[in-house]
Amino acid sequence: MPTGDQDAATWPGPPSVRVSGPLAGPDAAAVLDLVRHAADEDGVSPLSEHVLLHLRYGGDPQARNVLLRLGDVLAGYGHLDPTDQVAGPSGEMVVHPAYRRQGLGLALGRALAAAAGDRGLRLWAHGDLPGAARLAAAAGFERTRALYQMRRSLREPLDPPRLPDGITVRTFVPGQDDEAWLELNRRAFARHPEQGAWTRADLDLREREPWFDPAGFFLAERDGRLAGFHWTKVHGRTAAAPHGHEAIGEVYVVGVDPDERGTGLGRALTLVGLHHLRDRGLQQVMLYADEDNEPAIGLYESLGFAHQGTDVMFSRPGVTNPDRKAESGLRR
Repeated sequence: MPTGDQDAATWPGPPSVRVSGPLAGPDAAAVLDLVRHAADEDGVSPLSEHVLLHLRYGGDPQARNVLLRLGDVLAGYGHLDPTDQVAGPSGEMVVHPAYRRQGLGLALGRALAAAAGDRGLRLWAHGDLPGAARLAAAAGFERTRALYQMRRSLREPLDPPRLPDGITVRTFVPGQDDEAWLELNRRAFARHPEQGAWTRADLDLREREPWFDPAGFFLAERDGRLAGFHWTKVHGRTAAAPHGHEAIGEVYVVGVDPDERGTGLGRALTLVGLHHLRDRGLQQVMLYADEDNEPAIGLYESLGFAHQGTDVMFSRPGVTNPDRKAESGLRR
C-alpha cells in the first residue's frame, strides 16, 4: 500500500475496532466511500466484486465485517468470508490512504485472523502492490496464489467462432434459465471453491446490477441441454468496479460442461462474446485467470490476450488451497 501523509499525532481520535455481521446503510456507505478513495490512490479496487455486491445490497449474513475507526473517522475496513469449508476463510481489507504506514493494516489483519479462528486465514491483495506484500510478510503470511488480469485490444482482428457440430447459441433469459445455468456452473466449476459454489442469491445479486445485460450472456445448447456459456460484462468507473478507466469489456466467466471439453466449445464461446463486445463499440477487453491455470492462459494468449496485472492471495503457512487446474474460467 502506498505511504499516507497522516501522522499519528494528528489522528482524529483513538483507534477502535468493531467486528459485526451485515452492515447498516450508513456504515456500508462509509466503506464504499473509503473504497473509492483507495481506488483513486492505487489505481485498482481494494475489494472484489463479491464483497462490493454484499456491501451495496445488504450483506452476507455469514460474513464478518471489521470497521477500524479513528474517533468518528472510518480509517480501515476488513471483510471475512468464512463459507469455504475446504480452503478455509478468506479476507480482504483496505486502509484509507491518509492513514497508512501507521500500523492500522496490522491491526485489521489481526482482527480478521481472530475472527477466522483456528481454521487460518487467506487474504486477497488486489493489484499486487508492494505495500501489501510488505504488510503480509510482517503479519506472517506467504504468497500462495496469483490471479492474472489479461487484456487485449478489440481493434485487432478476431477469428470467427467455429462452433462444434450440433451446438447452437442463444442468449440468457432471466427467470427461465437461472436454475439450469446454476447447475451447469456447478458442473463446469466443480473444483473451483468460489465460482462453483454460486447460489441463486449470488446470481440474483448480479442480475440487479446496472451492468447486467442478458444480450451479452451467451448460452450454448446441445439437444436442448445447456453445454456451455460465456457471460460478458461492460464496466468502467462505477461504485461496483471503481477502476480508473473508460468503459471496457470483460470476459466475465466462461464455462463448459465437462462432457464438452476438448471440442473447442470454450474457444468458440469466448470468440462469440468478444465479437459482441466489439460490436458494442468497445476498444478493449479484460479477463481474470489463475496464474497456474496453464490451459486457460494458453487459450487466452492464443486469442491475443496479454498479462496486464496480478491479484495475490496470501496465506499463513500450512493453509493450502485446492487444485484449480481443471477450471475453464474464473471470476475474481
